[in-house]
Amino acid sequence: MLQLFTLNKVFISLFLLTYSALAFTQDAKESEKAIEYAGTWISVIPPLLAIAIALAFKQVIPALFTGLVFGVWVIGGLDFQSLLTAPLTTLEEFAVKALADEDHASIILFSFMIGGMVGITSRNGGMQGIVNLILKWANTVKRASLATIGMGMSIFFDDYANTLVVGNTMRPVTDKMKISREKLAYLVDSTAAPIACLALVTTWVGFQVGLIDDALKGVGYTDMGGYGVFLQTIPYSFYPIFALILTIMVASTGKDFGPMHTAESRARNASVSSLDADHHPTEEIKPVEDKPHRAINAILPFTTLIVVVLGGLYFTGVDPNVTEQSLRDIVGNSNSYKALLWGTMAGVLVAAILSIIQGILTLEQTVNAVLKGMKPMILAMIILVLAWSLSSVSEQLETSQYISSMIQDTLSVNWLPLLTFLLAALTAFATGSSWGAMGILIPLVVPIVWNMMGAQNVLDPSYFYILYTTIASILAGAVWGDHCSPISDTTILSSMASGCDHIEHVRTQIPYAFYAGGFAMVIGIVPASFGFSPLLSIMIAVIGMYLGLRWKGKTV
Repeated sequence: MLQLFTLNKVFISLFLLTYSALAFTQDAKESEKAIEYAGTWISVIPPLLAIAIALAFKQVIPALFTGLVFGVWVIGGLDFQSLLTAPLTTLEEFAVKALADEDHASIILFSFMIGGMVGITSRNGGMQGIVNLILKWANTVKRASLATIGMGMSIFFDDYANTLVVGNTMRPVTDKMKISREKLAYLVDSTAAPIACLALVTTWVGFQVGLIDDALKGVGYTDMGGYGVFLQTIPYSFYPIFALILTIMVASTGKDFGPMHTAESRARNASVSSLDADHHPTEEIKPVEDKPHRAINAILPFTTLIVVVLGGLYFTGVDPNVTEQSLRDIVGNSNSYKALLWGTMAGVLVAAILSIIQGILTLEQTVNAVLKGMKPMILAMIILVLAWSLSSVSEQLETSQYISSMIQDTLSVNWLPLLTFLLAALTAFATGSSWGAMGILIPLVVPIVWNMMGAQNVLDPSYFYILYTTIASILAGAVWGDHCSPISDTTILSSMASGCDHIEHVRTQIPYAFYAGGFAMVIGIVPASFGFSPLLSIMIAVIGMYLGLRWKGKTV
């Protein structure tokens, strides 16, 4: 009986091995021939399925994976055999290829290293040293508010580090000045993601550039790299710019509106002790005890990073055979991946050397600080790999070509940036992840706008403002939705680091987010989509926002 059972196990194992081999052989044959459902309405289902699941369950990774598996099933011909092997093919083919890509690997390494540098500079007290310099000046309500904003903008390289450092550090100061915890949480939240998505070298840049570069390569655009295009989109990122400017206006004028005014009035009349209900985030990297907090230990590594990145962009972009090259040409021709890798490696080494030679950290503590700083980047990298894989699936299914053919004769491409902004905001609001929204939409929308521009005869460099505005609208819309979302990671961290009730933070911040978002759409995105100067739009919007705040805002 035992021998019979063992024999059956052998037969079953052989059957499964044979079946798997046949299945993968079949998948290989399917990939060699034309995909049956490419360019049809079914090709739209994978990205839409990812968006729908993300909206319904507020989980980005399962949403991307499900859409990816469904897309692989469609590529396989929608038969039962390809359904069974789709999850395996998803990892074995698409995810592996996404990781094996040289540029993709550079983005992942860059993101991990800048996270490691944040970990070292937080652990060696350098971050705290910068904070201590700012605190000496913050001795009034106005100065304390402006100091919070200045600190938020100075810690531009990572939104998580921004919220944790600024919220926890400024809380005792703002409590002393009787500034509400709601106001502190708003200032922290509105100077975290907005500055991180605009600055030239941040943890966001690698993620954004990776998605943009991959999408542009998919449509055959090679005139400028992903980093060069990202730089072109910055003036069109209206919501992050307006959100930052609004914080300065609110702090400098002392005027508030909506629930924030009520919270500020209550805080001014409260005792300091009644404000002191601390909530500390568990992932905060604290400086080593009984060690000096020297600002130079953070300033020097990040200065090194920026200088090396800029030098790397010039070194890899300049052509010795060309006598006259503009800065735009040099940056556009540069290898941003090499420059970012050089810069982050130099920054990590400088931070580590400074920590060790001063006796602040041992070698073991330095390594542990690097690993702890890298930890928050793991989730982002998983999202990025899945987004790259879904982009590859959509490319094979010709999803963007089908969508473009459906709307190119009925919708002017000039209105696509506004629709994109709203869709990105909705996705980020429901998922609580601006990175998830970007990961889903950039691979889908960039080919659509490219194809629509070609169909409507505006695929010319003089009309590339439409492309830049659309890409910027994805980034900006994701940040806007993230600011309004009660399940956003940065919103939650801002509440925790500021010691503020989370629901109160969301309730008081939303009016400010809608105020800046309204100006971004009406004065920014729509005019820029038709060729109006983004710089003039920003100037007009700033004047309008200021007058509106003076008119409707109330002094506490």
